[in-house]
Amino acid sequence: MTNTYQIYLISDSTGETLDRIFLALKAQFKNIDYKIHSYSFTRTENQILKILDDAQKNENSVILYTIVDNNLAKYLANMSDTKKIPCFGVLGNLILNFSKILNQKASHEPSGQHVLNEEYYERIEAIQFTMNHDDGNSINDIEKSDIILVGVSRTSKTPTSIYLANRGFKTSNIPLVNENSLPKKLRDNPKLTCVVGLSTDPQRLVDIRKNRMNSLKESENINYTSIDNIKKEILNAKKTFQKYKWPSIDVTRKSVEEAAASIIKIHEIYLNNAK
Repeated sequence: MTNTYQIYLISDSTGETLDRIFLALKAQFKNIDYKIHSYSFTRTENQILKILDDAQKNENSVILYTIVDNNLAKYLANMSDTKKIPCFGVLGNLILNFSKILNQKASHEPSGQHVLNEEYYERIEAIQFTMNHDDGNSINDIEKSDIILVGVSRTSKTPTSIYLANRGFKTSNIPLVNENSLPKKLRDNPKLTCVVGLSTDPQRLVDIRKNRMNSLKESENINYTSIDNIKKEILNAKKTFQKYKWPSIDVTRKSVEEAAASIIKIHEIYLNNAK
């Protein structure tokens, strides 16, 4: 019997709150192995059933959730009970419940998640890497990236990269002017690492670029802010994503946190397919 606990984190939003709660929770229990399965934007019974089916296949599965919809939360709790999978809403007494499951007394150490452990230093390294690989810089070792973001100018590549870095992902971002602007090693090996394309609504991009020009107090560059040119940029970018079979997301109505959550899910799929 395996001693690794399969922790299923189920959220109806980005899952950021739940991730942080579990980080604080696991700091209370030493020498326990966990494997995290994160599911964000879970809002239907069908999604829950698929997650529970997967959890049932594993030993030592435990479910934690943050779901606002009471009916959906009750459905998750009832189905988990039927399948005999421990399931807890984050408002429950998590430390007490985990103490019972793990048969280990909690340390009750305050702010245990802030101990300067290996995860902390890996996150700092990811942030440094990401800062050095912003906006197409330092492409010589781009293969060391966990994630590469590709998109036309002003599609939130940098803020999303920084957010991902704070989650521990070494992230490079590359501005897509045309296909030839991509690093040669990426064109030669499109599956070098997990590459995600970022796209957005053309009119929204016009507004963002105009605001950018105004904030810099620069005269408007017609080519940079023209709706016709931007439509062509977006179309060509999508064609490039399709050519290299890179998954892409539309960031038009997504916050940085929401975009990052989608990218992390794509990264998980990439890793599973690479096995």
